[in-house]
Amino acid sequence: MDIKDIQNLIKFVSKAEVSEVKYKTKDFEITIKTPLAGSEVSYAQPAVYHSAPQQVAAPAPVAAAPAAAEKAEAASDDSKYVTIKSPMIGTFYRKPSPDKDVFVNVGDEVSNGKVVCVIEAMKLFNQIESEVSGKIVKILVDDATPVEYDQPLFLVDPS
Repeated sequence: MDIKDIQNLIKFVSKAEVSEVKYKTKDFEITIKTPLAGSEVSYAQPAVYHSAPQQVAAPAPVAAAPAAAEKAEAASDDSKYVTIKSPMIGTFYRKPSPDKDVFVNVGDEVSNGKVVCVIEAMKLFNQIESEVSGKIVKILVDDATPVEYDQPLFLVDPS
């Protein structure tokens, strides 16, 4: 089987909407699995509304000093957490489909191998699994937003 035949087989599997196809000959074997076990996944992109810039009074300089101190303190607290990062470029989704519940929320326990989100890349929905066990402390990305390779997605407290 050459690369052209494999590409045609992949196209056929994606159009047939099956969850798994195995093809085997005496000296060649291939298994093609579709994401999310063949369930149809469609996401609506949220509408983005831009409003005209509005004049806002600048905050008093005294209020800025405590905010800077809080940010520095939060950054030092984040060092004890493990970060789950995006393994690819794509669109981040917290749910397997729009009518389902989210994979994880803040405060949920995750274990090694548990699916925490889906990243859609080139019309393929890739399940992202946790590589650490612990408690989700913070979700760093909004649902249905683009993510970059190696971008932090979740903070996990491994203790």
